[in-house]
Amino acid sequence: MKEDAVRRRLEEVEERTLAAGAALSRQSRGRLRPEPESGARTCFMRDRDRIIHSKAFRRLKHKTQVFLSPEGDHYRTRLTHTLEVSQISRTVARGLGLNEDLTEAVALGHDLGHAAFGHAGERALNGVYPGGFSHNEQSLRVVDRLEAGGAGLNLTWEVRDGILCHSGDLQAATMEGRIVRYADRIAYINHDIDDAVRAEILSDRDLPAAVVSVLGDTHSRRVNTLVTAMIQFGLENGEIGLDEQTEEAMMELREFMFRRVYYNPEAKGEEHKGEDILRQLYRHFAEQPDDLPADYMQIAMNEGSERAACDYVAGMTDRFAVDVFADLYIPQGWSKV
Repeated sequence: MKEDAVRRRLEEVEERTLAAGAALSRQSRGRLRPEPESGARTCFMRDRDRIIHSKAFRRLKHKTQVFLSPEGDHYRTRLTHTLEVSQISRTVARGLGLNEDLTEAVALGHDLGHAAFGHAGERALNGVYPGGFSHNEQSLRVVDRLEAGGAGLNLTWEVRDGILCHSGDLQAATMEGRIVRYADRIAYINHDIDDAVRAEILSDRDLPAAVVSVLGDTHSRRVNTLVTAMIQFGLENGEIGLDEQTEEAMMELREFMFRRVYYNPEAKGEEHKGEDILRQLYRHFAEQPDDLPADYMQIAMNEGSERAACDYVAGMTDRFAVDVFADLYIPQGWSKV
Protein backbone atom coordinates (compact mmCIF):
# COMPACT_ATOMS: atom_id res chain seq x y z
CA MET A 1 0.00 0.00 0.00
CA LYS A 2 1.43 3.36 -1.02
CA GLU A 3 2.16 5.84 1.73
CA ASP A 4 -0.35 8.42 0.46
CA ALA A 5 -3.06 5.97 -0.65
CA VAL A 6 -5.47 6.89 2.16
CA ARG A 7 -5.25 10.60 1.43
CA ARG A 8 -5.73 10.05 -2.27
CA ARG A 9 -8.80 7.91 -1.61
CA LEU A 10 -10.27 10.63 0.60
CA GLU A 11 -9.61 13.21 -2.10
CA GLU A 12 -11.31 11.02 -4.68
CA VAL A 13 -14.35 10.62 -2.39
CA GLU A 14 -14.58 14.42 -2.18
CA GLU A 15 -14.47 14.73 -5.96
CA ARG A 16 -17.19 12.12 -6.41
CA THR A 17 -19.56 13.20 -3.68
CA LEU A 18 -19.29 16.92 -2.94
CA ALA A 19 -21.59 19.42 -4.60
CA ALA A 20 -20.62 21.83 -7.35
CA GLY A 21 -18.86 24.81 -5.81
CA ALA A 22 -17.40 22.85 -2.90
CA ALA A 23 -13.74 23.43 -2.11
CA LEU A 24 -11.78 20.29 -2.99
CA SER A 25 -8.69 19.40 -1.01
CA ARG A 26 -6.75 18.44 -4.12
CA GLN A 27 -7.44 21.89 -5.60
CA SER A 28 -6.30 23.89 -2.56
CA ARG A 29 -4.23 26.97 -3.35
CA GLY A 30 -1.63 25.57 -0.98
CA ARG A 31 0.29 26.75 2.06
CA LEU A 32 2.53 29.71 2.76
CA ARG A 33 5.46 27.28 2.80
CA PRO A 34 5.35 24.10 0.69
CA GLU A 35 5.58 20.87 2.66
CA PRO A 36 5.00 17.17 2.01
CA GLU A 37 1.38 16.03 2.13
CA SER A 38 0.07 13.77 4.88
CA GLY A 39 -0.35 10.14 3.98
CA ALA A 40 -3.64 9.68 5.84
CA ARG A 41 -5.30 13.12 5.88
CA THR A 42 -6.39 15.69 3.34
CA CYS A 43 -4.86 19.15 3.68
CA PHE A 44 -8.01 20.52 5.35
CA MET A 45 -8.16 17.63 7.82
CA ARG A 46 -4.55 18.36 8.69
CA ASP A 47 -5.33 22.05 9.26
CA ARG A 48 -8.22 21.15 11.57
CA ASP A 49 -5.92 18.93 13.63
CA ARG A 50 -3.20 21.57 13.84
CA ILE A 51 -5.70 24.10 15.18
CA ILE A 52 -7.12 21.70 17.78
CA HIS A 53 -3.63 20.88 19.04
CA SER A 54 -2.51 24.51 19.22
CA LYS A 55 -1.90 26.38 22.48
CA ALA A 56 -4.13 29.24 21.33
CA PHE A 57 -7.06 26.82 20.99
CA ARG A 58 -6.58 25.51 24.54
CA ARG A 59 -6.48 29.04 25.93
CA LEU A 60 -9.99 29.73 24.63
CA LYS A 61 -11.42 27.81 27.59
CA HIS A 62 -10.41 30.68 29.89
CA LYS A 63 -11.47 33.59 27.67
CA THR A 64 -14.76 35.43 28.16
CA GLN A 65 -17.64 34.97 25.75
CA VAL A 66 -20.18 37.43 27.22
CA PHE A 67 -20.12 37.21 31.01
CA LEU A 68 -16.77 38.16 32.46
CA SER A 69 -14.93 35.18 34.00
CA PRO A 70 -18.18 33.46 34.98
CA GLU A 71 -18.12 31.31 38.11
CA GLY A 72 -21.04 29.11 37.07
CA ASP A 73 -20.10 25.89 35.30
CA HIS A 74 -22.66 26.25 32.53
CA TYR A 75 -21.86 29.68 31.09
CA ARG A 76 -20.23 29.72 27.68
CA THR A 77 -16.57 30.53 27.23
CA ARG A 78 -14.83 31.38 24.00
CA LEU A 79 -13.99 27.68 23.62
CA THR A 80 -17.54 26.39 24.00
CA HIS A 81 -18.71 29.12 21.63
CA THR A 82 -16.16 27.88 19.10
CA LEU A 83 -17.39 24.30 19.44
CA GLU A 84 -20.99 25.38 18.89
CA VAL A 85 -19.98 27.34 15.79
CA SER A 86 -18.15 24.26 14.55
CA GLN A 87 -21.16 21.99 14.97
CA ILE A 88 -23.57 24.41 13.31
CA SER A 89 -21.11 24.91 10.46
CA ARG A 90 -20.63 21.19 9.91
CA THR A 91 -24.36 20.55 9.85
CA VAL A 92 -24.89 23.19 7.17
CA ALA A 93 -21.88 22.04 5.15
CA ARG A 94 -23.06 18.43 5.20
CA GLY A 95 -26.59 19.44 4.26
CA LEU A 96 -25.27 21.36 1.25
CA GLY A 97 -22.72 18.77 0.18
CA LEU A 98 -19.78 21.07 0.88
CA ASN A 99 -16.40 20.30 2.41
CA GLU A 100 -16.97 19.56 6.09
CA ASP A 101 -13.27 19.39 6.93
CA LEU A 102 -12.57 22.86 5.54
CA THR A 103 -15.66 24.26 7.26
CA GLU A 104 -14.67 22.72 10.58
CA ALA A 105 -11.09 23.99 10.37
CA VAL A 106 -12.26 27.56 9.72
CA ALA A 107 -14.81 27.36 12.54
CA LEU A 108 -12.31 26.00 15.06
CA GLY A 109 -9.76 28.69 14.15
CA HIS A 110 -12.01 31.70 13.77
CA ASP A 111 -11.57 33.12 17.31
CA LEU A 112 -8.00 32.07 18.12
CA GLY A 113 -6.94 35.72 18.23
CA HIS A 114 -9.70 36.95 20.53
CA ALA A 115 -8.36 38.91 23.48
CA ALA A 116 -9.23 38.36 27.12
CA PHE A 117 -12.49 39.84 28.47
CA GLY A 118 -14.38 39.34 25.21
CA HIS A 119 -15.07 42.28 22.94
CA ALA A 120 -14.11 44.65 25.76
CA GLY A 121 -10.54 43.39 25.40
CA GLU A 122 -10.73 43.87 21.65
CA ARG A 123 -11.85 47.48 22.13
CA ALA A 124 -9.07 48.12 24.62
CA LEU A 125 -6.29 46.89 22.32
CA ASN A 126 -7.82 48.59 19.31
CA GLY A 127 -7.63 51.86 21.23
CA VAL A 128 -3.97 51.63 22.25
CA TYR A 129 -2.18 49.66 19.54
CA PRO A 130 -1.23 52.07 16.72
CA GLY A 131 -2.03 49.54 14.00
CA GLY A 132 -5.51 48.91 15.38
CA PHE A 133 -6.72 45.54 16.59
CA SER A 134 -9.43 43.20 15.35
CA HIS A 135 -9.80 39.64 16.50
CA ASN A 136 -10.17 38.17 13.01
CA GLU A 137 -6.88 39.71 11.86
CA GLN A 138 -5.23 38.60 15.08
CA SER A 139 -6.58 35.07 14.60
CA LEU A 140 -4.84 34.96 11.24
CA ARG A 141 -1.64 36.27 12.83
CA VAL A 142 -1.85 33.55 15.47
CA VAL A 143 -1.90 30.77 12.89
CA ASP A 144 0.59 32.46 10.55
CA ARG A 145 3.15 33.82 12.98
CA LEU A 146 2.64 33.17 16.69
CA GLU A 147 1.95 29.45 17.08
CA ALA A 148 4.61 26.73 17.01
CA GLY A 149 7.30 28.88 18.56
CA GLY A 150 6.97 31.59 15.94
CA ALA A 151 6.83 29.31 12.92
CA GLY A 152 3.04 29.41 12.64
CA LEU A 153 0.80 26.50 11.70
CA ASN A 154 1.34 26.91 7.95
CA LEU A 155 -2.33 26.42 7.13
CA THR A 156 -3.86 26.28 3.67
CA TRP A 157 -4.96 29.43 1.87
CA GLU A 158 -8.65 28.46 2.14
CA VAL A 159 -8.59 28.05 5.93
CA ARG A 160 -6.64 31.27 6.40
CA ASP A 161 -9.07 33.14 4.16
CA GLY A 162 -12.07 31.81 6.09
CA ILE A 163 -10.55 32.80 9.43
CA LEU A 164 -9.78 36.33 8.26
CA CYS A 165 -13.17 36.87 6.62
CA HIS A 166 -15.49 35.43 9.29
CA SER A 167 -16.33 38.95 10.47
CA GLY A 168 -15.96 42.51 9.23
CA ASP A 169 -16.43 43.73 5.68
CA LEU A 170 -14.57 40.96 3.86
CA GLN A 171 -16.33 37.92 2.40
CA ALA A 172 -14.66 34.52 2.35
CA ALA A 173 -13.75 33.18 -1.08
CA THR A 174 -15.17 29.72 -0.35
CA MET A 175 -18.75 28.78 0.46
CA GLU A 176 -17.36 26.84 3.43
CA GLY A 177 -15.85 30.02 4.83
CA ARG A 178 -19.10 31.91 4.30
CA ILE A 179 -20.97 29.23 6.25
CA VAL A 180 -18.83 29.97 9.31
CA ARG A 181 -19.67 33.67 9.14
CA TYR A 182 -23.38 32.83 9.47
CA ALA A 183 -22.83 30.02 11.96
CA ASP A 184 -20.87 32.36 14.24
CA ARG A 185 -23.82 34.73 14.40
CA ILE A 186 -26.38 31.94 14.83
CA ALA A 187 -24.35 30.47 17.68
CA TYR A 188 -23.60 33.59 19.68
CA ILE A 189 -27.04 35.17 19.44
CA ASN A 190 -28.75 32.02 20.67
CA HIS A 191 -26.31 30.81 23.29
CA ASP A 192 -26.01 34.34 24.66
CA ILE A 193 -29.78 34.34 25.17
CA ASP A 194 -29.42 31.09 27.10
CA ASP A 195 -26.65 32.55 29.28
CA ALA A 196 -28.55 35.80 29.82
CA VAL A 197 -31.59 33.83 31.02
CA ARG A 198 -29.32 31.81 33.31
CA ALA A 199 -27.92 35.09 34.67
CA GLU A 200 -31.46 36.47 35.17
CA ILE A 201 -30.73 39.35 32.81
CA LEU A 202 -33.52 38.13 30.53
CA SER A 203 -36.43 35.75 30.62
CA ASP A 204 -37.75 33.84 27.63
CA ARG A 205 -40.87 36.02 27.79
CA ASP A 206 -38.77 39.10 26.97
CA LEU A 207 -37.91 37.97 23.44
CA PRO A 208 -39.77 39.87 20.69
CA ALA A 209 -42.98 38.06 19.82
CA ALA A 210 -42.47 38.61 16.09
CA VAL A 211 -39.06 36.93 16.28
CA VAL A 212 -40.35 34.02 18.33
CA SER A 213 -43.12 33.43 15.80
CA VAL A 214 -40.56 33.02 13.01
CA LEU A 215 -37.60 31.39 14.76
CA GLY A 216 -39.15 29.49 17.66
CA ASP A 217 -39.63 29.74 21.42
CA THR A 218 -36.64 27.69 22.62
CA HIS A 219 -32.91 27.68 21.99
CA SER A 220 -32.97 24.39 20.09
CA ARG A 221 -35.94 25.42 17.94
CA ARG A 222 -34.33 28.73 16.98
CA VAL A 223 -31.03 27.09 16.04
CA ASN A 224 -32.84 24.37 14.11
CA THR A 225 -34.93 26.96 12.23
CA LEU A 226 -31.87 28.96 11.23
CA VAL A 227 -29.78 25.95 10.24
CA THR A 228 -32.62 24.44 8.23
CA ALA A 229 -33.25 27.78 6.53
CA MET A 230 -29.58 28.08 5.60
CA ILE A 231 -29.56 24.64 4.03
CA GLN A 232 -32.79 25.31 2.15
CA PHE A 233 -31.50 28.64 0.88
CA GLY A 234 -28.25 27.06 -0.27
CA LEU A 235 -29.99 24.22 -2.08
CA GLU A 236 -32.31 26.65 -3.87
CA ASN A 237 -29.80 29.41 -4.67
CA GLY A 238 -26.38 27.76 -4.76
CA GLU A 239 -25.08 30.30 -2.28
CA ILE A 240 -24.80 30.80 1.46
CA GLY A 241 -27.49 32.88 3.11
CA LEU A 242 -31.00 33.04 4.51
CA ASP A 243 -34.37 33.88 3.08
CA GLU A 244 -35.50 37.44 3.74
CA GLN A 245 -38.00 36.67 6.52
CA THR A 246 -35.57 34.50 8.50
CA GLU A 247 -32.68 36.93 8.03
CA GLU A 248 -34.80 39.84 9.25
CA ALA A 249 -35.91 37.87 12.30
CA MET A 250 -32.30 36.94 13.14
CA MET A 251 -31.13 40.54 12.79
CA GLU A 252 -34.02 41.78 14.94
CA LEU A 253 -33.01 39.26 17.59
CA ARG A 254 -29.40 40.43 17.36
CA GLU A 255 -30.43 44.06 17.81
CA PHE A 256 -32.54 43.03 20.80
CA MET A 257 -29.49 41.36 22.36
CA PHE A 258 -27.41 44.48 21.91
CA ARG A 259 -30.05 46.58 23.66
CA ARG A 260 -30.81 44.20 26.49
CA VAL A 261 -27.56 42.28 27.10
CA TYR A 262 -24.45 43.48 25.27
CA TYR A 263 -24.96 47.09 26.45
CA ASN A 264 -26.58 46.15 29.76
CA PRO A 265 -24.76 47.79 32.72
CA GLU A 266 -25.62 44.85 34.98
CA ALA A 267 -24.14 42.31 32.59
CA LYS A 268 -21.22 44.49 31.51
CA GLY A 269 -20.51 46.54 34.61
CA GLU A 270 -17.09 45.01 35.21
CA GLU A 271 -15.86 45.22 31.62
CA HIS A 272 -14.20 48.62 32.02
CA LYS A 273 -11.88 47.04 34.59
CA GLY A 274 -10.84 44.39 32.10
CA GLU A 275 -10.23 47.08 29.49
CA ASP A 276 -8.10 49.05 31.97
CA ILE A 277 -6.04 45.95 32.75
CA LEU A 278 -5.27 45.21 29.10
CA ARG A 279 -4.45 48.83 28.28
CA GLN A 280 -2.08 49.03 31.22
CA LEU A 281 -0.43 45.71 30.37
CA TYR A 282 0.00 46.75 26.76
CA ARG A 283 1.67 50.03 27.75
CA HIS A 284 3.95 48.27 30.22
CA PHE A 285 5.27 45.70 27.75
CA ALA A 286 5.49 48.18 24.88
CA GLU A 287 7.65 50.44 27.05
CA GLN A 288 9.58 47.63 28.74
CA PRO A 289 9.99 44.85 26.17
CA ASP A 290 12.70 43.22 28.28
CA ASP A 291 9.88 41.98 30.51
CA LEU A 292 8.37 40.00 27.63
CA PRO A 293 8.81 36.22 27.34
CA ALA A 294 11.62 35.17 25.01
CA ASP A 295 9.37 34.44 21.98
CA TYR A 296 7.85 37.90 22.18
CA MET A 297 11.19 39.60 22.73
CA GLN A 298 12.18 38.18 19.35
CA ILE A 299 9.05 39.74 17.83
CA ALA A 300 9.98 43.04 19.49
CA MET A 301 13.41 42.89 17.87
CA ASN A 302 12.00 42.11 14.42
CA GLU A 303 8.71 44.02 14.38
CA GLY A 304 8.89 46.48 17.27
CA SER A 305 7.91 46.43 20.91
CA GLU A 306 4.34 47.64 20.26
CA ARG A 307 3.63 44.69 17.97
CA ALA A 308 5.13 42.27 20.49
CA ALA A 309 3.19 43.78 23.40
CA CYS A 310 -0.06 43.56 21.44
CA ASP A 311 0.57 39.91 20.54
CA TYR A 312 1.46 38.97 24.10
CA VAL A 313 -1.46 40.74 25.77
CA ALA A 314 -3.96 39.59 23.13
CA GLY A 315 -3.01 35.97 23.81
CA MET A 316 -3.64 36.18 27.54
CA THR A 317 -6.60 34.47 29.15
CA ASP A 318 -8.78 36.45 31.55
CA ARG A 319 -7.21 35.02 34.66
CA PHE A 320 -3.63 35.20 33.36
CA ALA A 321 -4.10 38.89 32.51
CA VAL A 322 -5.35 39.54 36.04
CA ASP A 323 -2.43 37.58 37.53
CA VAL A 324 0.19 39.43 35.45
CA PHE A 325 -1.42 42.76 36.31
CA ALA A 326 -1.36 41.86 40.01
CA ASP A 327 2.31 40.85 39.84
CA LEU A 328 3.21 44.16 38.20
CA TYR A 329 1.00 46.62 40.06
CA ILE A 330 -0.50 45.15 43.25
CA PRO A 331 1.78 45.20 46.31
CA GLN A 332 2.55 41.76 47.71
CA GLY A 333 2.53 41.07 51.43
CA TRP A 334 5.84 40.35 53.11
CA SER A 335 6.24 36.57 53.26
CA LYS A 336 9.33 36.03 55.41
CA VAL A 337 8.86 35.46 59.13
